[in-house]
Amino acid sequence: MIRIFDFILALLGLLVGSPVLLVFTVIGLLDTGSPIFRQVRVGRYQKPFTLVKFRTMSMGTVSVATHLASSASITPFGRFLRKSKLDELPQLWNVLKGDMSLVGPRPGLFNQEELTEERARRGVFEVRPGITGLAQVNAIDMSTPALLAETDQMMIQSLTLLSYFKYIFMTITGKGAGDRVR
Repeated sequence: MIRIFDFILALLGLLVGSPVLLVFTVIGLLDTGSPIFRQVRVGRYQKPFTLVKFRTMSMGTVSVATHLASSASITPFGRFLRKSKLDELPQLWNVLKGDMSLVGPRPGLFNQEELTEERARRGVFEVRPGITGLAQVNAIDMSTPALLAETDQMMIQSLTLLSYFKYIFMTITGKGAGDRVR
């Protein structure tokens, strides 16, 4: 049932948001020269997939978890995108393709071994990763892997259609801070 809502909402989001996506792509071209960021992430069943989002950091920034990245590498437009969470909009494509859900555990990087181990132990990889979820609306980020995996597990065990829409609404209205940057 949730996959149906994912597909419909992602398709609507891409169609309705296409003018914004186009404008942000042009601004991103001027800001970094390459507006779309692609990165291999850990997906469902620990299979790799390529996540897409708007680039918020300078080209050539080392591929590490956001909380390990330097804030100096974030561009001015990137700060706006991160603060508004609009850098996540292209991930609607990942949702449409079935790599992700709108709601689920945020996909980590393969080099985040502690997080991957915690999530594997807790069965978190049995579901599609998501754009938002319980951890995100409570400002729990990847800098605390054990807490994040525990929160992801709690969300998966208690996810209902009502909470699915609640997390989406909370994210759209600005609840949660996103990943911390040092």
